[in-house]
Amino acid sequence: MDSDVIVVGGGVIGLTTAVTLAESGRRVTVWSRDPYTDTTSAVAGGLCWPYRVEPEERAAAWSLRSFHVLSALAGRPGETGVRLVDGTMADTRAEDLGTWADGVPGLRAAHRDELPDGHEAGVRARVPLVDMRTHLAYLERRLASAGAVLERRAVTSLDEAGRAAPVVVNCTGLGARELVPDAEVRPVQGRIVIVENPGVDTWFVATKGSAEETTYLLPHPYGLVLGGTAREDVWDTGPDPAAAEAIVRRCSPFHPGLAKARVLEQRVGLRPFRSSVRIEAERLPGGALCVHNYGHGGGGVTVSWGCAEEAARLVATGDQAARTDR
Repeated sequence: MDSDVIVVGGGVIGLTTAVTLAESGRRVTVWSRDPYTDTTSAVAGGLCWPYRVEPEERAAAWSLRSFHVLSALAGRPGETGVRLVDGTMADTRAEDLGTWADGVPGLRAAHRDELPDGHEAGVRARVPLVDMRTHLAYLERRLASAGAVLERRAVTSLDEAGRAAPVVVNCTGLGARELVPDAEVRPVQGRIVIVENPGVDTWFVATKGSAEETTYLLPHPYGLVLGGTAREDVWDTGPDPAAAEAIVRRCSPFHPGLAKARVLEQRVGLRPFRSSVRIEAERLPGGALCVHNYGHGGGGVTVSWGCAEEAARLVATGDQAARTDR
């Protein structure tokens, strides 16, 4: 075998996991059906904040670890796609955020004059905001520098990967629904609109739990991301002019220039939601160790490094167990 580990999936979860393993000295090959530009990760708005990812306590720990890694990468934004940006999470109180709020430096309650009309509470924080396409390209370069190999190939079964390496890490996101198979993995459709930025330099989010319609403004180098939707069990990724117009209409009151801002693009992705992120190990029928790392919902980049390191620990534990058995 040419590889110690096959990582299946080339989105942000697969690439961060592969980087973590390769930089620890393992020979890693990534199997990804799609280029990173066609993954759900490439569509994401990229705000580092736990959203639709469970269980909450573990997600907070994964998120804080990722927060620190991404914050360090923000020193090279042109290369990594990561910047630290101030913003407001409306309709939220710090005490409702648990250990996540405790670990984010400077996170505080928003003052009344920092909140738009109609919003009585909120928190302010400076957090990583990630240009996902730039970041995914950075991860691929970092992967190559660590000696790993990236192959474009579809995978019909995890056993197929298990015949190519003694360890498989399953980072297939929504694809795990069929590949595992795991019917608990469900799509949550996310639609965003990108417009020319009329001068917004801070992020703003107003969302309530499982609401299908959310409101957010995320300033990126390529434009201002306006969002969004969170529609459960919706598989459609096609254009929807009415939905795009509704997003712009919801966001327009938060900046006077938005109503006339030129629309650049509409993007749609399917978040891989699961009632609980699955990070656990099992043996495949052929004997290979399989570590699952999927079901991250709307928090992929937010938990990416924390989950990658946990998956890597399971790989190491499995390696140790195999040596002991021998």
